[in-house]
Amino acid sequence: MIEANRPPVCLVTGGSSGIGLATCRLFLENGYAIAYCGRDGSRLESSHDQLASIAGEDKVLAVQADVGDPDQVDDFVSQTREQLHRIDIVVNNAGVVPFGMITELTHADLQHSMDINIGGTFSTTKAAWPIMKEQGGGIFANISSLAVVDPFVGNGTYGASKAWIEAFTNTIAQEGADDNIRAFTIRPGAVETPMLRRLFPDFPADQAVSPDAVARQIHELTGPEYLNRSGEILTVSK
Repeated sequence: MIEANRPPVCLVTGGSSGIGLATCRLFLENGYAIAYCGRDGSRLESSHDQLASIAGEDKVLAVQADVGDPDQVDDFVSQTREQLHRIDIVVNNAGVVPFGMITELTHADLQHSMDINIGGTFSTTKAAWPIMKEQGGGIFANISSLAVVDPFVGNGTYGASKAWIEAFTNTIAQEGADDNIRAFTIRPGAVETPMLRRLFPDFPADQAVSPDAVARQIHELTGPEYLNRSGEILTVSK
C-alpha cells in the first residue's frame, strides 16, 4: 500500500554529479525526499554527504547501481519503495557518450551506450511504473540532448540513442494517460558537467548550460503549469 502522507519522492539515475546532482539538490530544497543511483562509489558517498546536509539522512537514499543491469535497477527501485514509500517523479538522467566517428567506434562501444542510454531508461521506467500506477500517477522526465537535431561529427551515435529517448517519452505519455502517468523530454544543449569537460575541454563556458538550469526545468514539471500536459519536448539552451 502506498503511503499518501509521506513526502513526495524524486528518483534520479546518475545522480552523483552534473544534472543529476543539481536535480537532487533542488528537489530536496523543495520538500522532496530523493533516491538516486550512480556507479562510482566514492562520488556517491561524497554527494550523499552534501545532500544529507540539506534535509537530513532520512530524506536521502543513495544506491550504487549500474542502470545497464536491469537487476540492479530493480533493486534500486525496490529500495526506494521500501525506504521512501513512493515515487512521484523519475528523472532518467544516466548516460554515456560514445564519442567517435562511425569508422572508429566498435560494436562494444555501441552496445555499452545502448545498455546505459536506452536500456537504463527502459528498465527504470518499467520498474517504477507499477508504483506510480498504484499511487494514482507520476511523472517521467527523460534527459535527451540537442544532439538529436544538431549532431556534430563524432557525436551522431549519442544523438541517435537520445532520439530513442524522445520516441520512448511519447510512448510513456500515450500508454500512461489513463493512469495519470505523464512524461516529458528535457532536451538540453551542452551542459557544464564533468563529462563535457572530459570530452571537450575547450568548449566555451559561456555557451554551456548550467546543471541548475536543467534542474529548474525538471522541477517545473511538478507545478500547476504542466498539470494537464504530457509528451512534450522542452529545450534548455543558451
